[in-house]
Amino acid sequence: MASPPDRAPTMDDVAAAAGVSKMTVSRALRGARVAAATRARIMEAVARLGYVPHAAAGALASRRSGFVAAIVPSMDNSNFAETIAGLEAALRQAGLDLLLGTTLYSNAREEELLHTLMRHRPEGIVLTGGVHSRRVAALLGRSALPVVETWDLPSSPIGGVVGFSNRAAGALMTAHLAAIGRRRIAFLGGASRRDPRGEDRGRGYEEALAAAGLGPPLLFRHGQPPLSMRHGAEGMALLLERWPETDAVVCASDLIAFGAIAECQRRGIGVPERIAIGGFGDFEVSRCAVPAISTVAVDARGIGERAGAMLVRAVAARRRGEAAAPERIEVGLRLAARGSTVAPRRDS
Repeated sequence: MASPPDRAPTMDDVAAAAGVSKMTVSRALRGARVAAATRARIMEAVARLGYVPHAAAGALASRRSGFVAAIVPSMDNSNFAETIAGLEAALRQAGLDLLLGTTLYSNAREEELLHTLMRHRPEGIVLTGGVHSRRVAALLGRSALPVVETWDLPSSPIGGVVGFSNRAAGALMTAHLAAIGRRRIAFLGGASRRDPRGEDRGRGYEEALAAAGLGPPLLFRHGQPPLSMRHGAEGMALLLERWPETDAVVCASDLIAFGAIAECQRRGIGVPERIAIGGFGDFEVSRCAVPAISTVAVDARGIGERAGAMLVRAVAARRRGEAAAPERIEVGLRLAARGSTVAPRRDS
């Protein structure tokens, strides 16, 4: 028996083709106990008709949707893309799928996305950062779903955490520039508070500058997130107009650093001879640029893999009717000193 060509096959079509009841088809597709011969007839009918089970209906019946939801600021950022790749790989191993949304660095958009995603009954949520609206925190608290926050170390986490101190990242690059003798060190970041992680790197810069006895801080903010190489170039031009004696710049990201270096090259300013420039994130572009960009490296894919493994454990516990204690994993930061801050040694 074939289903009419003007509509998709239904469970009723499968039941009729297999000579069983609709309830038996439902039980077979859920993995419940059904005679082997009967199951074989049902699966053959499913394949022949091209029937696709309704995942949402199955989720309502079993309370297991089989997927988790993740929200990131942007997929234009290769670090977030790497995190999602690691997250998806970890979930796939456990038989879980991923539903993804992007906020474009807007807390209001995060709230809207979360409401939409929750209607699909995810079994867990992965968020980026530790700064969310009160409504988001309240919604997730009421849901009792496993939650993992990434790319930050929030002081009051909603659930599990896989992240690092963005403040420490900004301080690490600033301390490196001070250690190589730079004294007029500026910070170049975005002009919006929609990127709290970039803001924290700026605070780390200020703290490290004070610890080194240097100052006052030269904080220059330009552009709305997501920030690009263009913002870095424009911001560098404006920064040099305001503080022409600057001899080093800590950039909130490698993309900003790339644009800043390009602007220096357009002006005939030597990097690092005249101005040393450092970034954050260890993007691929930082390794391929000329000069290669000094950066604070973080294992973006590893964050996703660890967040996925953490969520898998929490989802498994919830399915057993158990409450999993929230976990906290702090990932390491590594200074990668390259040609944009340290000139290559030349043989005499």
